[in-house]
Amino acid sequence: MTSTDKERRDAMLDRVLARGAQALGTNESNVDDASQFDLAERAALKRVAGLSTELEDITEVEYRQVRLEKVVLAGLWNTTQADAENSIRELAALAETAGSEVLDAIIQRRETPDPGTYLGKGKAAELAEIVASVGADTVIIDSELAPSQRRGLEDVIKVKVVDRVALILDIFAQHAKSREGKAQVELAQLEYLLPRLRGWGESLSRQAGGRVAGGAGIGSRGPGETKIELDRRRIRTRMSKLRRQITAMAPSRDTKRKNRARNHIPSVAIVGYTNAGKSSLLNQLTDAEVMVQNALFATLDPTVRQSRTADGITFTYTDTVGFVRNLPHQLVEAFRSTLEEASDSDLLLHIVDASHPDPHGQIRAVREVLKDVDTGDIPELLVFNKADIADEAVVTGLHAEYPEARFVSAVTTDGVAELVETIEAMLPSPNIDVTVLVPYERGDLVSKIYALGTVEHEEHGAEGTAMQAKVPADLAAELADFRRPDLVIGE
Repeated sequence: MTSTDKERRDAMLDRVLARGAQALGTNESNVDDASQFDLAERAALKRVAGLSTELEDITEVEYRQVRLEKVVLAGLWNTTQADAENSIRELAALAETAGSEVLDAIIQRRETPDPGTYLGKGKAAELAEIVASVGADTVIIDSELAPSQRRGLEDVIKVKVVDRVALILDIFAQHAKSREGKAQVELAQLEYLLPRLRGWGESLSRQAGGRVAGGAGIGSRGPGETKIELDRRRIRTRMSKLRRQITAMAPSRDTKRKNRARNHIPSVAIVGYTNAGKSSLLNQLTDAEVMVQNALFATLDPTVRQSRTADGITFTYTDTVGFVRNLPHQLVEAFRSTLEEASDSDLLLHIVDASHPDPHGQIRAVREVLKDVDTGDIPELLVFNKADIADEAVVTGLHAEYPEARFVSAVTTDGVAELVETIEAMLPSPNIDVTVLVPYERGDLVSKIYALGTVEHEEHGAEGTAMQAKVPADLAAELADFRRPDLVIGE
């Protein structure tokens, strides 16, 4: 999106939100060649306006893939107007990430959604007039809709209605690259689709009994299962197969985690809100050359990169999938194996966008998801990224509220060096003092001491390498035969 397009979109949203408050009752960039190819490929996938296979009667549509072109946004709010505006702006960014053009938006002050049409009949009719006037072909609701609410809205508006959950699932489906990621997204989509299937006409025909009310017997039986029942059975069968596939992929990830644990390699999990700059920061910390794009959910598959402390201790960074407000529970369940990377880490690096209008909301949303994967006992380091473009007053307030947090910029690298020092200080360190004399033929043990421990003194003699170091407990047990507490080293 060009800066002109972004300014136009922001101006439109400002105008819409101001009008809504009155009329509706409301008071980054180090990437390698492969990453460049991904960006070019993603940018090349443009939806062609004017080419549509939508049916005139939308009630005939049983299942339609989300195909966003020109959209109108709609939402309810019962808290504060600022929260409503932040939410509708985020929905606009999500819609544009999915490939749509946002034409208009409305918000309505309402305590509870209408059970029939979500907005209520009057506001639904008003929304239908807006849709017709701007020529939109899709309405996106800033919430999860019940199947009956979606049908009720479509009956009034006469265009396709998509809720927030379907929109996020569509973005995940576009951006998933790995086999595991694609399987996880498809499973989440099917779980969302299953209760929303619709049938019509003779597909509702059912198998009759031996003698029906009219006295007919043989020859009166229907085709057996209805089409909607057949579709549901196929979906359940496919979901079972996907769960087996995801379960079969889990041992590979578990093996890698167990290898790191067995070798005492500490792990730092990078978590945070989508588009907070996690991948950009990972590139600065490790020269990882992960693809960076200014879009929501640009990267889904976890990336693990190795690093080393100033003392020579090896550890890993793991870049996880980004979170968002009201992340669909289907995605949380489907991506559980990926999110477990965070639950098995030694430190959570929680990245927050300091320039976002509501950084506190980002923090709450991320912590809410992390509760589901049991990360409560893992140390957390808050890192406010994009401090270079954030408002100074906001940064000052965040400093006061989160004194232990770090403020950095992945673009200018300001604060990155101090962040690295803080991360190294918070990593678990070996705590058993040993003095050993390792024969020269056991150079593998010397390598382990350097990789997993902290060497304080070292001397080379006729019998081997004398070392004084701090090491983990099981490495200390492995060195038991070579312990020489009587040795004096370094004097």
